[in-house]
Amino acid sequence: MAYLDHAATTPMLDEALEAYVATAREVGNASSLHAAGRRARRRVEESRERVAAVLGARPSEVIFTGGGTESDNLAVKGIFWARRAARPDRRRVVSSAVEHHAVLDAVDWLAQHEGAEVGWLPVDAVGRLDPQTLRAELDAHADQVAVVTAMWANNEVGTVQPVAELAAVAAEHGVPFHTDAIQAVGQVPVDFGASGVAALTVTGHKLGGPTGVGALLLARDVPATPLLHGGGQERDIRSGTLDTAGIVAFAVAVETAVKGQQEYAARVAALRDDLIERVRQAVPEVIYNGDPTDRLPGNAHFSFPGCEGDALLLLLDAQGIACSTGSACSAGVAQPSHVLLAMGADDDRARSSLRFTLGHTSTQADIDALIAALPAAVDRARRAAALRTPR
Repeated sequence: MAYLDHAATTPMLDEALEAYVATAREVGNASSLHAAGRRARRRVEESRERVAAVLGARPSEVIFTGGGTESDNLAVKGIFWARRAARPDRRRVVSSAVEHHAVLDAVDWLAQHEGAEVGWLPVDAVGRLDPQTLRAELDAHADQVAVVTAMWANNEVGTVQPVAELAAVAAEHGVPFHTDAIQAVGQVPVDFGASGVAALTVTGHKLGGPTGVGALLLARDVPATPLLHGGGQERDIRSGTLDTAGIVAFAVAVETAVKGQQEYAARVAALRDDLIERVRQAVPEVIYNGDPTDRLPGNAHFSFPGCEGDALLLLLDAQGIACSTGSACSAGVAQPSHVLLAMGADDDRARSSLRFTLGHTSTQADIDALIAALPAAVDRARRAAALRTPR
């Protein structure tokens, strides 16, 4: 199989897998006071220090969670609740229009169930959020804004946002800025402290760690109301028995990915550039989506005019090529990509997209396999779409 869906999940790094297995053989709840519990606690705290060190944070700013979706919800909802509790007129949430659904749906939930007002920030044709757009929003509403959220890098089209500039605008107006950096860590340089953000989301399975473990980096002076109540294990902000083996493996993966980021990016970007060139040769009318330069090194996102993205995906899958559509599926009905729509694409272009993402196991053979299968798959997908189109 040619696996070209690393943005969905990537294989565990050998170092992380070995760390997981070794730690899982040990017994001990990190909240227990006996020797086994203290040993597990030591593993957790050493892991916290490792994550903090490579991401430019203090250990006390690292809150372990069950993954990216939980971290995003904890940041968006938790900061909103805490700042609204301090001042009830702070009930506005500001978000870019191209966020992952873990953020979009959390914002929508606050609007529907908590009376939040939402300021949706538009992006340009390559998916970039202009800091001046955020400035205009905060100039008009800063006193009412509880939190601003904008992702570090887009999970669909790979565009990297000017996070430090956006965070600086939010800080000027005294508003906490959260960024979903799930796709960014290990792909591009990420430094929590230097960026000026108040909260940052990272997860394990996107960078060679295990599924089901992640972290929220949260500045000590930023209040957040818990989503989960119980033992108060993580700064009284996140309760639940800590997955010691998962946390150890997560920390190893984060450290390995961040320390090897430059070499990784150079190698993967070279493969991606070859993929882009050869896809354009094979399908000359293809549309390349996202920022052509400020993008993730492993991301190549295209629209194939005349095709349905889901049909093309399944045709490639039948040839042993694993990739992703740029659309979300709701109740079994394919929906056009909200990211491409926000970038100004029409429905046909938004429905015809495919995302190819490379990772640490990607090889030239994966690209060769894709190019061998793509032209026939595109031709068949177009013929199928033409038969379905009303005359």
